[in-house]
Amino acid sequence: MRYRKSVLSAAIVTCLSFSAHAQDAGAASEATDLDRVVVTGIRASLQQSLETKRNADAIVDVITAEDVGKFPATNVAEAMTIIPGVTIDRAYGQGEKVSILGTDPALNRTLLNGQAIASGDWNMSDFPTRTFNYSLLAPELVGKIEVFKSPEARIDEGSIGGTVIVFTRKPLDMPEKVSVSGRVSYGRNDRVKKTDPNASAAFAWKNAADNFGIIVSAQVSNESIRRDGVEAYGHIRAGEYIDGGNSGANGSVTNLPIDWSVAPNPDGSQPTSAPTCTGACADTLYANPDAVGPNATSAHFFEQERERKTYSLALQFKPVEQMNIELNALKIDASFDHMAQSMFTHQGNTWNSLKSLSDITVRDGLITKASHKNGLVVFDLQNRRANVESETYDIKLDWNDERWFASTQLGRTKADGGPKQVFGEFLARTDYTWSIEDAPRNPGSVHFTGANPFVNPDQFQMDGGWGADPSQPTWNTGWGGNLVDKPTTDKETYGQVDFGLKLDSPVYLLRFGYKQRKHETTQIQQGIGLASVAGYGDAKASDFAPRDLPNNYLKGFSGYGDLGKRFTIDGWKLADYISSGDWLAPWQTMPVVSPFSAEEFARNNWSIEEDIGAAYVQADFSFDRLRGNVGVRYVRTELESGSYECNTGLAGCTEPSWSADKLAASYDPVVKKNKYNNVLPNLNLVYDATDSLVLRFSAAKTMARPNYTDVSSYLWLSDTALTGGGGNPNLKPYLSTNLDFSAEWYFSDNAIVAGSLFYRDVSDYILTESTPEVHWNQNQNKDDTYLVDRPRNAGDAKIKGYSLAWQQNFGMGFGVIANYTYSDGEATGGRPLPFNSKNQFNISPFFENEHVSTRLTYGWRDKYFTQVSGGRDLWTMKYASLDASVNVRINENLSVGLDAMNLLDEKYHSYSGVEQLTRGAYLSGRRYMASLRFAF
Repeated sequence: MRYRKSVLSAAIVTCLSFSAHAQDAGAASEATDLDRVVVTGIRASLQQSLETKRNADAIVDVITAEDVGKFPATNVAEAMTIIPGVTIDRAYGQGEKVSILGTDPALNRTLLNGQAIASGDWNMSDFPTRTFNYSLLAPELVGKIEVFKSPEARIDEGSIGGTVIVFTRKPLDMPEKVSVSGRVSYGRNDRVKKTDPNASAAFAWKNAADNFGIIVSAQVSNESIRRDGVEAYGHIRAGEYIDGGNSGANGSVTNLPIDWSVAPNPDGSQPTSAPTCTGACADTLYANPDAVGPNATSAHFFEQERERKTYSLALQFKPVEQMNIELNALKIDASFDHMAQSMFTHQGNTWNSLKSLSDITVRDGLITKASHKNGLVVFDLQNRRANVESETYDIKLDWNDERWFASTQLGRTKADGGPKQVFGEFLARTDYTWSIEDAPRNPGSVHFTGANPFVNPDQFQMDGGWGADPSQPTWNTGWGGNLVDKPTTDKETYGQVDFGLKLDSPVYLLRFGYKQRKHETTQIQQGIGLASVAGYGDAKASDFAPRDLPNNYLKGFSGYGDLGKRFTIDGWKLADYISSGDWLAPWQTMPVVSPFSAEEFARNNWSIEEDIGAAYVQADFSFDRLRGNVGVRYVRTELESGSYECNTGLAGCTEPSWSADKLAASYDPVVKKNKYNNVLPNLNLVYDATDSLVLRFSAAKTMARPNYTDVSSYLWLSDTALTGGGGNPNLKPYLSTNLDFSAEWYFSDNAIVAGSLFYRDVSDYILTESTPEVHWNQNQNKDDTYLVDRPRNAGDAKIKGYSLAWQQNFGMGFGVIANYTYSDGEATGGRPLPFNSKNQFNISPFFENEHVSTRLTYGWRDKYFTQVSGGRDLWTMKYASLDASVNVRINENLSVGLDAMNLLDEKYHSYSGVEQLTRGAYLSGRRYMASLRFAF
């Protein structure tokens, strides 16, 4: 028999393993002191990563701080792409969401030092989920990243694909008594053509006795982002052009609009306008009523200034050898101010465009081209201030001796975020033809056959309504935009205790623990609509300092016609105009920004409270060449979902003239409760078949809770497109049976060839379904039928696949890391799974000597489904990325580096159902960063 050495050796191994988790921070420093090898560089960091992976009792991949620092990355997510099975979503040209083994990012957890870290969102279209926003996390914070693809009972539950644990540096692990390090850099985006400064610095100190230390760090990151693109908002059926569809709008063939410019008929009725769609146009509509085409064709322009300030403090004290005390504090203050501008033909607008069709082409069930007479054209500008503030505090106390260990930990994490929006909308009418005949290569085009409003700001005017006398029933205000705030809060308070017994037997460690945490996520949406009046609130776009877009706008696109030549306006002047109330008529008063000023805001206010208790027991064992662990985690979840319900019984619930107090009294708070218990067993087996071959097997029951937004009672509606989306407080959690097998061949020093098989059998899988619902249409002041997307436990899902990995140093400073992952996932009825790419591939060759290190990183992922919208599946096309870095060491204290990211400037291209029906195609530019690093 061969146990895992002696009791003392078992304790050392325990410490090594236990430091990978939140439950035993005290063991980490002891393990580091015993096994530390002071090495630097890419090869050294890869060596450390392989050693940690090889010694782990679970299926784990590791990136060390040195590796993160040598990657061309502005956030941690981008550095993780070399890990097999890890993919990132690059909606704005850089990684923000991480998927593991083909699972939705929301089905994976990100922990900081083993505990939750609160996250926030900046985009108005984003809602609080369980996905961590990696753009908040500075790479300089990282000491090590471990990605657990198989669970252990002691690790927090909540993930099906895997768990990412980001470890910060510990003072007593620092190699020197005193050290100062940091970086000064300048970044530039070739599309923005602006240089942004960045800086970071860290001070570390520990006393001569090596029992007390401190690390203080600060980072400031600035980045200018621009995204150009061609978009389409939803889709339109050909049949709706015939008679206006079910909404009561007018059509282009029948149910024609009334012509008020001519005298009434002899019977007193008013004549209708002549049909605009006749002959071949009408024949095509009747022959293809279910053909679909884009609801709009837009020239998209997005600008953002990102600033991230990060401050961290780490204290560590070991008053005696067996005791370890740690205090960690992290503060993130980030701003994501941005302007999103869209100038588009709105050919599918229910009340303005269904009656203007003059020609149409249908091929293979798609409307590929159409013309409109006096059709609607829209210019939207959304000016948003957006901030995310996050604070995390954690204190740990550990006792660890030869026979037992005990640990207690308390912490709190909180993030506040969300945008404040000033939204202005301008309308124009003209004759135009739009086309997607060359899509997806050319996503869409517009050609104006009438006056071109894209280059004439005098043609665009805010909607001032109609009618001249407010006392007449025919008078109605228009809608010129809105003011909307959407603050969110995400916070968690937790406490845990852990205890372990060390045994001189094949089962060398028994662990027990309990954790209690309370999580709260809230969203508040409040605002006002601009009830603008003709002659007062119908300003023209020319009133707000119009200017042409940069001459490289839409560079990289082709075949877009008149979309590429357009203007923009001063978003701050527009914001001042709207916020000041200058748009009001003399008899109007500035409405109160309130959650209850309109039903659309009230129904987007919600809160989720979770009270979670978890207990676990785990046994770690080692017998001859077999080692591993077995355990079970019991979890109790109590959930309360709060929202507002209208109590007035009125259609639309409130009246705009009501006071703020009366508006608030129109809604009652309601709470819906849910509760569930889960028993989650797991087994990890590791067999050291030879000195170079390691076999691993894992079987586990896992669970993941629904997204916070999904279990809320929120509801949004588009009154013109008659679509919407909402939550479902009755959702049950995802439950999964996970099976994993891997083989690792360490065929030479610092080299590995590895293969793994994975299988996830998920029950109660949550998918979005679109169903008809009747709601009040504020735009038309009547009930309407909307197609509303809501999450539901839609059945089962299976994810299966394999990954291959290769890492090797060839000698002479050359080496390579490469991996490939195949993931086949589908839900009941063959439905696709969100963010599951069937194929992905990464390769990163490098060269390093004592003076220079260089690295290329190429990544490619297959197309992937993201969500359902308006009854159609949205997909993102395959995506390739290429990054590069060069670092030159000047002396032992200084080095300079050049990082280049997104060198291919790949299009981020999403589509609705079929590739020709583009939802959005974007280019965000290549990014470069020059850095001076120092270490003393």
